[in-house]
Amino acid sequence: MTQIFTDDGRVIAGTIIAVGPLTVTQVRTNDQDGYEAVQFGFGERKIARLSKSVQGHIKATKPSEGMGFELIREYRVEAGLGEVKVGDTLDTSVFTEGDDVTVSGVSKGKGFQGVVKRHGFHGGPRSHGQKHSEREPGSIGAGGMQRVFKGKRMAGRMGSDLVTQKTIKIVKIDKDSNKLFVSGSIPGRRGTVVEIRG
Repeated sequence: MTQIFTDDGRVIAGTIIAVGPLTVTQVRTNDQDGYEAVQFGFGERKIARLSKSVQGHIKATKPSEGMGFELIREYRVEAGLGEVKVGDTLDTSVFTEGDDVTVSGVSKGKGFQGVVKRHGFHGGPRSHGQKHSEREPGSIGAGGMQRVFKGKRMAGRMGSDLVTQKTIKIVKIDKDSNKLFVSGSIPGRRGTVVEIRG
C-alpha cells in the first residue's frame, strides 16, 4: 500500500497493482466448444519448466524466447467475443481513471487462530477470581440438546480464503509501467495474483 496524491492536493490511502500484459492464448466459441470464453496467459516462466502439452498450447502466441506463461486462466464471455484473437494483448488501456472495479484474491493465511482473533469474541472477565480465561470461548453447548450445533464458531484455520471486494475506485493509471493505483486495500499479501473485473 502507499499514499496517492490527487491533482487537487488530497491524499488517498491506496494500493499499487501491476497489471499484465495479458496475452490471449485461446478463444473458445459456441460452434467449436459449446460455450464462449477467452483464455489468457500472464507472467513469465522458463519454458523448460512447463509440460509439453502446455508448450504446444502456447506456441501460437509466440511468447518471448525461452519463456512461457506463469499462469493460464479462462474467463466466460457473455456479451460476445467481438474481434478477440489469439496473440492479442491486454494492459491498463482497458481501464479509465475513476472507474469502479471488483477485485478478487486469496487473503493472507494466518494459521490456526483462537475465537478472539478469528471471530471477534470478547473473552472472559479479567477480574473476580477468573483464572486463565481471558481469551477462552466460554460455553459452547446448548442446554437440553446435549450437543454442539454444526457451524458453531470456534478456533481454527484463518485466512487463505477467496475474498472479493466491490466498488474499488481507480485513482490513477501509469500506462508506461502498466500499474493501477486503486483506493483502499485489496485482499492478499505482496505478490498475490488478483483478478480485476470492471
